Amino acid sequence: MSRRTLILRYAAFAVIATLANLAVQRMVLALSGPMSPGMALALAIGAGTIAGLLIKYVLDKRWIFLDLSTGLATHGRKFALYTAMGVVTTCIFWGTETLFWWIWRSDPMREAGAVLGLTVGYVVKYNLDRRYVFTDDRLGGVTP
Repeated sequence: MSRRTLILRYAAFAVIATLANLAVQRMVLALSGPMSPGMALALAIGAGTIAGLLIKYVLDKRWIFLDLSTGLATHGRKFALYTAMGVVTTCIFWGTETLFWWIWRSDPMREAGAVLGLTVGYVVKYNLDRRYVFTDDRLGGVTP
């Protein structure tokens, strides 16, 4: 796969996962009722992150890393590694989103922080996934 195709796919999948993440966050915040704002925000960020993670894993595995492996054990191991690589990048995302909320106290700025954090996080995550998760020599993608 060409570098251009890889970048376009990865960017498109990041946008899809980001939109799903933010949609789930909005839904959770809308349904949070009498919950404290801090608790509602934490729950929304967590639920959005899970939604984005699941969508991004499925898309990355098949269309970025061209991984056609099968089997529950293989999927479980790769998803666990994929999730572990996401811990650092999730901290980037959560930290940026939370910082923007604390500074500006507005949903548009919180979402701007989320988009910035997710963008930086996805660039870091691609490199971690390529190096540690999808390591089979038969896999596609662009090598350094």
